[in-house]
Amino acid sequence: MARKETAADAANPGRLKQIALTYKMTRKADKKIGLVLAAVGIVTFGVFLAIGFLIGHPIYLGILGFLLAFLATAIVFGRRAERAAFGQMEGQPGAAAAVLDNIGRGWTTTPAVAMNRNQDVVHRAVGKAGIVLVAEGNPNRVKSLLAAEKKRMNRIVADVPVHDLIVGTGEGRVELKKLRTTMLKLPRVLNGPQVTATNDRLRALGDLMSNMPLPKGPMPKGMKLPKGGPRGR
Repeated sequence: MARKETAADAANPGRLKQIALTYKMTRKADKKIGLVLAAVGIVTFGVFLAIGFLIGHPIYLGILGFLLAFLATAIVFGRRAERAAFGQMEGQPGAAAAVLDNIGRGWTTTPAVAMNRNQDVVHRAVGKAGIVLVAEGNPNRVKSLLAAEKKRMNRIVADVPVHDLIVGTGEGRVELKKLRTTMLKLPRVLNGPQVTATNDRLRALGDLMSNMPLPKGPMPKGMKLPKGGPRGR
């Protein structure tokens, strides 16, 4: 029992420190966060307290108002902190990968499955909606990356739907803050075992490619491939 209390006491300072750090980071992008939270808490508590006096139960409604004011303040703080975080991440390399890592259960993400010399990148997520390719970078350049990766996925897992999204602002693109919501709204066409099988096939392909022996240096002149070997299509 004592050990559990000690662990809880040790966790509380860390949690409070994390909340304070989140507040400081949010305040850099949202200067009015303190006033907004104070207004939400005071108004919520004041409304319930006033109702309590009107019906003759100020203590009960005051306690309820205090709890609901705390809850409303926490909800508003969470939403504004999330908005500020997305605002700071917008346009930063790897921002989409960070969102995919926190998309939730049922999804397996693989960052940077395709990339070009300009650091445009494509990430892959596998879930009950199928395979989702998420690109970030120049919209004109990432289209070719997406097309090549989508073609490769169709060859490997032809029976699994492949969706493609481009993160950014503008027509035909998905804002970073809406990426998670957009993916969760995709129709679910696979069950759990099918998702697992798809991940296994993609993982096996990755292992095969990484373990494939490659010749070192240029091929010697005059050397011919053995009959029956692979030929170009």
